[in-house]
Amino acid sequence: MPAKKMVKKTPSILKRQRQNVKRRELNASAKARVKTLVKKVRDAAEKNDLAAARIAMVEAERALNKAATAGVLKKGNSSRRVSRLGKLLGKIGK
Repeated sequence: MPAKKMVKKTPSILKRQRQNVKRRELNASAKARVKTLVKKVRDAAEKNDLAAARIAMVEAERALNKAATAGVLKKGNSSRRVSRLGKLLGKIGK
């Protein structure tokens, strides 16, 4: 088995590594925020609290759309989640 070739640490490689660390932290933060807000909507829906669910839905939808715009989530993923949360709220209203 041949030995693994070591890559030189050029300034551009070091910069990319720093950028990747920053981006990974920002993406993780955005995903955590989205998860928290979606959970708020689901919890309010579970308790049949339509008013709280609607307020939480606005926040969650905004966070999902911002995450999609920033490239943290794909656009379709964001749209699908918003749609499913909307359907969930529709069931409460009945």
